[in-house]
Parts: sequence; structure tokens; C-alpha cells
Amino acid sequence: MRSRIEADIRGWDAITDHRTGTEGDQATADWLAEAVRAAGAEPHLEPFAFDRRVLHECSVTCADRRADGVPLFDGGLTDAAGVAAPLAPLEENGASIGVTPFTSRGGDAATRSMVAARRRGASGIVAHAAAEEIVPGLALLNAPHYDRPFGPPVLQVSSEHREWLQAAAGERAPARLVAHATIEATTVSNVTTRVPGTRGDLAPLVVLTPRSAWWTCTAERGGGIAAWLECLRRFVGTPPERDVVFVATTGHELGHAGLGHHLKTRASLAGAAHAWIHLGANFAATGASVRFQASPDFLRVGLEALESEGVPPDSVTEPGSPPFGEAHNVHDAGGRYVSLLGAQRWFHHPDDRWPETIDLDRTERLCRAVLRMADGLSRG
Repeated sequence: MRSRIEADIRGWDAITDHRTGTEGDQATADWLAEAVRAAGAEPHLEPFAFDRRVLHECSVTCADRRADGVPLFDGGLTDAAGVAAPLAPLEENGASIGVTPFTSRGGDAATRSMVAARRRGASGIVAHAAAEEIVPGLALLNAPHYDRPFGPPVLQVSSEHREWLQAAAGERAPARLVAHATIEATTVSNVTTRVPGTRGDLAPLVVLTPRSAWWTCTAERGGGIAAWLECLRRFVGTPPERDVVFVATTGHELGHAGLGHHLKTRASLAGAAHAWIHLGANFAATGASVRFQASPDFLRVGLEALESEGVPPDSVTEPGSPPFGEAHNVHDAGGRYVSLLGAQRWFHHPDDRWPETIDLDRTERLCRAVLRMADGLSRG
């Protein structure tokens, strides 16, 4: 198993851009479909229409200083000329360009304040990565409102620009913010397959993992991809009692767009399935803090599987409360689930690459624990 997991993670890492709607996104769909075929199942691409943002110039300039960056994908945009206004601390209202720290995890006070400022209105915002919980550089925020963007343009820039941006904001220095992108209609795809069970009277089990991300994001996504493929190989080799549906969704970083499409076109699936196994972010990472989530009925099943493989979780989401990641969509749609995810220092960062960020030993043990869960949940 270890060699297969390594090969799967290396295969993911060989495609360096997994953002939804890019050439890398399509390459990932094709690569994963071939992996499904190699496992002995028949892959299906599930296409849907998608409006992608194509970035042009995205920068902030002030006197002789310049920082290139990436705009929030659910915020406003500018034209090629951008907007001119003085830099100022974010808490100031008015026609200034606010300057603030942020983190890619999104739950800290500074990032919450930035979201509030977006709703108040401003000429624009420059958000410099905080580089505290996350390694220095530019780790991006997800865009949960991609389909309904709001507020001013927000340019995310690397932590290396923090000092001069804060100094310029303190002086109310004049600046220009450009967040220029165009919208192009395209088609993106989820990857699905189904392993028939031996008892057609039973409700299906669904195994779900996201298959898109900012940058390469190998530790973020690689564990879920590897565990998803290991479950597929298990059930192809040993037919389950229940049908097992496998879904790998694009659009994770952009409002879970792929899962939203999948559930919309299968309105009854979430609640009709016996259970969902959500294989989420980051649990393959070196030094990751691993979180387990489950519907009350399945909490013990998951915890016993993790403990049996010597990988008890660092935290457990309170059963019945809204979970993180795509499990939240399943929860809101009335589905029951087990869910594995985590937190790590390279979250949404371009340096999240094989082999530096991967704990292969723990990833193997977590995959074995997922197989225990899948085996139990696939029975009548």
C-alpha cells in the first residue's frame, strides 16, 4: 500500500496547478480518470459550465515600491488602469485603500475584520500574508462566494511586503491598486465512478474527496486522493454489499462548486445515501493537526478505526454541529458522514510540494483507518 500511496501523491504533485478551470484542472481530471481505470473501474467525467477568472495585471504600487499578488476570487475587480487612492490602515473608513494582514485559514480576527470591511465598502484592500501560523510567502484565501462576488477588489500579497505596506499606510501614501481579470466561460468536470454492491436493496455509500486547489497543494489534497483510490481498489477487489459511489469534485477553493453541482443534479443523494466518507484537506502533511468529524451515529466507527491504526485525531468536531470542508454541504443536505481533515503550515502555499511537506508513514496509517471505516460502512 505504501508504494501505491507514494505513487498517487507523486502523480498529483507532477501537475503543478490544480486551480479550477485551468489546464492543470483538466489534466488532473484526465489523470484521475486513468487512475480509476487502472484500478479496474470505469471513470465518468461529470462536466458542468463554469465561469473562470483569467488574471492579468494584479499589483499595488506606491512610489518606487510594487507588490504583485492574487485578488480574492469572490471580490471585486478593476479595469487595467486600476484605482488610485491613499493607503491607510484598514480600520479607517472612506475612499482609501485599506492595508491589513490575513491568513489562508480565514478564522483569525484580522481576516474576519477584512471580511467585515469588504461589506462596508472601500476603494480597495491590500492584504499581506501574516506568516505566523503559515510559512512566509503568499498563501491564498478560498473564495466561498465565487458565484456571487461582493465588495471592493482585495489583492493578496506575500508576507515579504508587510513592513513597507504598513509604513506607507501609516503615512497615507498615494498608491494604485490593479486587480484586472477577465471572465471566460469554460467547462470543468468532477470525476466519478461506481462499484456495484452485492445487495441492491441497500442504500449506497459515497466516498468523496475534492480534486482541485490553489497552486500544487500536495499535502493539502494528496492524502484525500490517495485514500480515495485505496478505497476504490479495495472494493473493486472485494465487492461490497452496498453500491459504493466515488466522487472527486473540482471547485473546492471556489465555493465547493463541483460538489454543489453534483448535489444539485442528484437532489436525493445526500440524504438517501447510507453514509458519506469525506476525505478532506491536509491530513497527509508533516506536522498536521488532524481533525475527525462525524454524524452522531458514526462517531464511534470512525474513532475506533483511527485508534486501531495508531492515529487518534488531535481534535473532534462536536457531533451534530456544522462540520468543516465539503462535509458541511453533506450535513446541510441532510446526509450522514464521517470526515477526515486537518491543519498544516503550508496551507494554500506554493511550497506545499512532494516530498518536503508529506508524512508518508502517517498518511499510510490514516489510509488504513479510512479503509476500516469504509469496510464497516459498506456492510448491510
